[in-house]
Amino acid sequence: MLGNMMDTQMLIIDLLRHACIRYPEQEVVSRRQEGDIHRYKYTDVWQRSSQLAHALNALGSKPGDCIATLAWNTYRHMELYYAVSGIGAVLHTVNPRLFSEQIEYMINHAEDQYVFVDLSIVELLEPLQDKLSSVKGYIVMTDSAHMPETSLAPLYCYEELLQDQATEYDWPRFDENTAASLCYTSGTTGNPKGVLYSHRAMVLHAQATASAELLGLQPETVLLPMVAMYHAGAWGAPYAAPLSGCKLVLPGAGMDGASMSELIVSEGVTVGLGVPTIWLTLHNYWEENKVSGTTLKRVCVGGAASPLGMVKLYQERYNIYWQPIWGMTETGPLATSLPMTAELMALPLAERYELQTSAGCAAFGVEMALFDADEQRVCHDGVSTGELRVRGPWISSQYFKNADLTAFPGGWLATGDIALISPKGVLRVVDRKKDVIKSGGEWISSLEIENIVSQHPAVNECTVIAAKHAKWDERPLLIVVVNKNCRVSHQELLAYLDGKIARWWNPDQTIFLAELPKTGTGKVMKNVLRENYANVLLAPSDNATSE
Repeated sequence: MLGNMMDTQMLIIDLLRHACIRYPEQEVVSRRQEGDIHRYKYTDVWQRSSQLAHALNALGSKPGDCIATLAWNTYRHMELYYAVSGIGAVLHTVNPRLFSEQIEYMINHAEDQYVFVDLSIVELLEPLQDKLSSVKGYIVMTDSAHMPETSLAPLYCYEELLQDQATEYDWPRFDENTAASLCYTSGTTGNPKGVLYSHRAMVLHAQATASAELLGLQPETVLLPMVAMYHAGAWGAPYAAPLSGCKLVLPGAGMDGASMSELIVSEGVTVGLGVPTIWLTLHNYWEENKVSGTTLKRVCVGGAASPLGMVKLYQERYNIYWQPIWGMTETGPLATSLPMTAELMALPLAERYELQTSAGCAAFGVEMALFDADEQRVCHDGVSTGELRVRGPWISSQYFKNADLTAFPGGWLATGDIALISPKGVLRVVDRKKDVIKSGGEWISSLEIENIVSQHPAVNECTVIAAKHAKWDERPLLIVVVNKNCRVSHQELLAYLDGKIARWWNPDQTIFLAELPKTGTGKVMKNVLRENYANVLLAPSDNATSE
């Protein structure tokens, strides 16, 4: 027997429609590529998205077409989020920080019909245009006064396309399982893989993201997504913000400490989203400029493990709650979080800090399980480890145009994370499958060593990789960026680790660098570090002390 409920489809455009009805006066603030700060209301987003939908129709865009963007976090990019999916087309957000060969591959693989590009990225596309076989034209996301001289053709101006278009649009209704957006993983081996999100998945993800189980967004929240809009939909912020009615602050390309700090002060930002390196960048700026008081109450941190040193620093110096979250491009991306509950805040600080370095608990709809090498389920006892697998309504079931389902055994997404789960459902990622160190037949967690070293007062950031060893196969190699005006030696770091890990886990050597290589989404590129330093233990080195 079926229920007697209406079969209403969940579509992305309805998130914006809800904001216009419930929160019409709420602001969206952006740092523009033209250099100024732009602000308008959710009703304006609706009207301009309608104009953009008409413009897309005029260009010949139709349902099922892929439309690419190479753009930063701005109001124009947000309009594309709604207009493209709203007409039944697919928004393909492309990471402009990838290698040109990867960008070429992704646009061709997706068969993108048009490319919307920000001013500062136009030159990147020029050498590629003859290789982009499906592209019919390029739209520069600016007004006529700022249009650049470029060889891109056919060329259109974003504001000119919108000009004179109607501010209302008869948005079509269609199956909620229709594809809405496309994002490729920034894998380090092989070609990037596409994750094709549906309207249903993104609406459910927005509802979960806004809920208390994940980000806890309220109308009084002022949200600053420092995760780029080309990376897994800015973790759903452009969808969850209108749904919750919160003020949305978009930083443009301003990912430096000064730009972040300026927006936090001027807009009264209360919640930030970003990877750990973003919040390290902000701290370094605040430290150099002796900033203490701030409106920022929470930073929601994913994309990499939360270092204990940063958790403690943000709480004890700035009174900001470090809220861990976990997810992947394939998971929508948000799946788990550790919100600031009364129960958590009542714990002794040491216990709370320890939990804040975990990934938190799964949101409703996300199921987690651990599997061993024999494909057997592993007990969730907080001790036993296995590969983390997840499934749920906003988690990918396969990759775009890819029939290989080996990454989805038995209907689960195999994450590649080695993890443990406590009896209370708290997820802790022990290491990436590819990053764990096998020494003398035993496993060493690079994340656990990083977590401890990050707390040393002289350490700005650090990472640990596996280095080849003649006797033990692999040994831990510590790589450190030292704080300004600080010095520390390998022996001093070993002394700091003493008693906190097993002695045989101690790194054999420390390499000191001015900075760590990072991806376009702010993750440390351990593959590059392995290429450069995997053989250092096979030969004598004099690089084990800081300069």
